[in-house]
Amino acid sequence: MVEQGKYVAIHYTGKLADGEVFDSCDGNPPFEFQVGAGMVIAGLDEAVVGMDLNAEKDIVVTPDFGYGEYNDEMVQSFPIEDIRQQFEPQEGMMVGVQMENGMQVPAQITSVTDTEVSIDLNHPLAGKTLHFHVKVVEINDDAKYCNDQGGCSSCGGGDCGSSCC
Repeated sequence: MVEQGKYVAIHYTGKLADGEVFDSCDGNPPFEFQVGAGMVIAGLDEAVVGMDLNAEKDIVVTPDFGYGEYNDEMVQSFPIEDIRQQFEPQEGMMVGVQMENGMQVPAQITSVTDTEVSIDLNHPLAGKTLHFHVKVVEINDDAKYCNDQGGCSSCGGGDCGSSCC
């Protein structure tokens, strides 16, 4: 049974309320995380506790247990010349933004004008209710699918780009 501190490997499909698939492990190695370690969104972390090996479950994760509510204050504008010193911005482009603490977060360019660039720092799934179908495929005491640097070698081919990571 899945317990706090255990490593759980799951196959999952994540959908939005309209049925659009936003992420899936189908056809890939399982996605692994340590339960209770904050490696995934709280709604998924809590929902797998108590599941047995090979058990399947449908999970609904509201924004408060997912990626939070959409925050308009997370859309920032910068002078276009400051951005052009680094790259040529284009609307819809995903960029990495370095925060004051040194952490880099993904952001999307939402508009480009002659004078400024607007960048949305909200997670792309912020404000959305997420629907997961999860199957527990392994329960372990130690990590099996993560590398020495803590990166996942599952679902995203090692990039931890999965929405769950």
